[in-house]
Amino acid sequence: MSFLDNLENSLKSLESQEEGKENAERQHRHRESQRATAQASAPYAEELKKGPYTAALLTQAARVGHSLRLKVHVAWLGSTLRLEARERRLELRPTPTGIVTAYLENNQETRTEPLDLKGNPEQLLRDWLSAAA
Repeated sequence: MSFLDNLENSLKSLESQEEGKENAERQHRHRESQRATAQASAPYAEELKKGPYTAALLTQAARVGHSLRLKVHVAWLGSTLRLEARERRLELRPTPTGIVTAYLENNQETRTEPLDLKGNPEQLLRDWLSAAA
């Protein structure tokens, strides 16, 4: 190999090392950002999992779904509570500023709005399920 070939290989090696360092730094910043978001939303996630609103919501989901002849499937995805009825979904997502209600239809998010944990879970379900019926 000639001197120029060795020099070219060395430069390529240095460039790939720098790109690797940049990618690692970018991934580290992304992980730190996700961790900070998760820590900031932790109190809301805890309230969603253990609070009285969620217990009432799940009770009402069974009752209202039965009255409308709909099976409401319930699943926890991490800290997100998902309710499904036919092709519609309702997701309660904790964020650093509170809990957000996301309405999805055919896997497309149609709207989001903040959730009031002091509100009426039955009304939330009736509004969501009446569109699904």
